[in-house]
Amino acid sequence: MASKSRGAIVGLGVTQMGRIYGRRSVNFAAEAIALALDDAGLRKSEVDGLLINANIPNDMDPRAQMMLGLENLSLISVMNAYGSTMGSMMQYACMAIREGLANVVVLVYADAPLSPSRGAGQSYAGPHRFPLGGMTGLRAAYGNFGANPEYAMAARRHMHLYGTTEDHFGAIAIGQRQWAQMNPWAQMRKPMTMEDHHNARFIAEPLRLLDCCLVSNGAVAVVVTSPERARDLKQPPVHVLGYAQCAPGDNLRTDHHPAVETGAKQSGERAFRMAGITRDDIGSCQLYDCYTYTVLVTLEDYGFCKKGEGGPFVADGKLAPGGSLPTNTGGGQLSGYYMWAFTPLSEAVVQARGQGGERQVPKNDYILVSGNGGILNFHSTMIVSRHVS
Repeated sequence: MASKSRGAIVGLGVTQMGRIYGRRSVNFAAEAIALALDDAGLRKSEVDGLLINANIPNDMDPRAQMMLGLENLSLISVMNAYGSTMGSMMQYACMAIREGLANVVVLVYADAPLSPSRGAGQSYAGPHRFPLGGMTGLRAAYGNFGANPEYAMAARRHMHLYGTTEDHFGAIAIGQRQWAQMNPWAQMRKPMTMEDHHNARFIAEPLRLLDCCLVSNGAVAVVVTSPERARDLKQPPVHVLGYAQCAPGDNLRTDHHPAVETGAKQSGERAFRMAGITRDDIGSCQLYDCYTYTVLVTLEDYGFCKKGEGGPFVADGKLAPGGSLPTNTGGGQLSGYYMWAFTPLSEAVVQARGQGGERQVPKNDYILVSGNGGILNFHSTMIVSRHVS
């Protein structure tokens, strides 16, 4: 059978995560890249492509090439579609490799927003976060600043339309905390109960503290090459079989419902078609989880349940350890670490390799990976596998 692999992930580097002070984003990036290259059994001199995921402070730019000591690159770019950027980067890397424009491409996300002088909630604060011109300033004109209230309104809309409850959101948070307890990279490993979830303070009603993702200092890097080159390297390759994007945007039209109808539907259908598999083949989901609501609505739009049935679908613990649809098996961004879509990607690599230890899922042939950017405005989908087809 001909290979369907669009490219192979052969190296993974994950730094220590959380309140790690005194280091810049590029320092974390250098460590993650070194770890990823060592993981792959490759030398820095063999890298000829570098794709950087822009972060909120915009302190990762093309000059990082020099700081990282990379030379004679044939491919370099800084990319930004917010939390869906990783999917865009992977497409770009795989297409460049297939076209012969690069041989070994490093993808990296690094960030260092935490400092001893301010809390996590203030880490991304500042006027650069809130564009105030034109249509993009309408929300701010009504006092709506930042992602928290936007996602809160999306969750409230879903609750209003379909009867979704706080218990449904809590089931997602609890399941991911259970996974995080088995992940040595995870920041949050204290057990969580439904009572803990409901007693957590509101961030933006109905979303409580435990419905919201972490803030992390750290970095993740992966190394991508051709399926042929991957055969000779240290680690079992993780093949990229399908990918797609969908950016529904939000032009504030009243006949659109971006809060409850996301780009997961269109990008998911395309990625599954490219990979030549169906949802029934998926052994685990590694989904972008900036909020518990994001997981719920993404599962609906991928078709694991009907629209509006996401709450009852997750209520029985099927996403948690021992469940029928293991999801965010490293704890995700809610309990693991927040590295945009490199969080779900890194766990997908671990699971596809069979290196998850006590959290390893038994069915690891095909893994669904998602990215989400903006306020459910941008979406990316990937299907990765330990198989080449």
